[in-house]
Amino acid sequence: MKGKVSLDEFTKELCLEKIYCPRDELDLLGSGINRPGLQLYGFYEHFDPNRIQVIGKVEVAYLMSLDEGSRNQKIDDFFAYDFPCFIVCWDLEEVEIFIPFAEKYGRFLFRSREHTTSLFYHLVSFLDQLLAPTISLHGVLVEVFGVGVLIMGPSGIGKSETALEIVKRGHCLIADDVVEVKRIRDSYLMGTAPELLQHFMEIRGIGIIDVKTLFGAQAVKRVVEIDMVIKLENWDDRSPYDRLGLDEQTMDILGMQVPQVMIPVSSGRNLSSIIETAAINNRTKQYGYHSAQVFCDRITDFNDEEVKRREKNKNSK
Repeated sequence: MKGKVSLDEFTKELCLEKIYCPRDELDLLGSGINRPGLQLYGFYEHFDPNRIQVIGKVEVAYLMSLDEGSRNQKIDDFFAYDFPCFIVCWDLEEVEIFIPFAEKYGRFLFRSREHTTSLFYHLVSFLDQLLAPTISLHGVLVEVFGVGVLIMGPSGIGKSETALEIVKRGHCLIADDVVEVKRIRDSYLMGTAPELLQHFMEIRGIGIIDVKTLFGAQAVKRVVEIDMVIKLENWDDRSPYDRLGLDEQTMDILGMQVPQVMIPVSSGRNLSSIIETAAINNRTKQYGYHSAQVFCDRITDFNDEEVKRREKNKNSK
């Protein structure tokens, strides 16, 4: 994975102080982070220079225990590697000993007020977002009872109108028309709106509306995990719609299988209420309760009991 990030965005997001910065943009070659204690000691086997280098009190204390000549040689050997950047934590004044070598080799040098472990967590989260595989999808993303629902379907079928009704029922809009989806650590999908489109929605006949202004801050959300996909399609009497809900369908998004529900659209159907029900039903499935399966098991048990009762009556005669 490779990503570029502006210097201002990087330092602002992580609250870093710029000590030496040769360019206005960083090249990040992966999501790895390294504490180069062994490397500063002199052990470079299996060292990955593509990782962001972070040091704290222990590494600095070791370097300061050396005589100036040995210390400078070890820092010079390390800075000769082409790593993305070097961050000194704990707001240590000893960051100054690295400045000549950062200038010599053109390496980014920052200082952080955070503890080393705390900065590690912030870096991991930031890099996961920055370097995550991304795709843009045509649809509407809402949060219903804490469930991230991606509504898809052909143009003009009523996705935005349905989402508007969902917002009026107390739920949140995340994105309308264009949904940016990121796969985070191969474990879940996060959806958001492009920056220019955040909080805005297009309603045919009215035009563009600002959902945050009309319905308040509680009606919008910047990002949400995508838990399910609902596909709207025009009602077709010839289509064999699932009447029980036993058929588990999924949609592949960035290599991850997301539960999918197909909902036929026709006059008189309350789509917002149906989507609310689908969201709750999806949540109960996550907790291990499958209502359709329970219903079928109940029918099976009833039939078995009926067969036994008939056999018993037959034998009694």
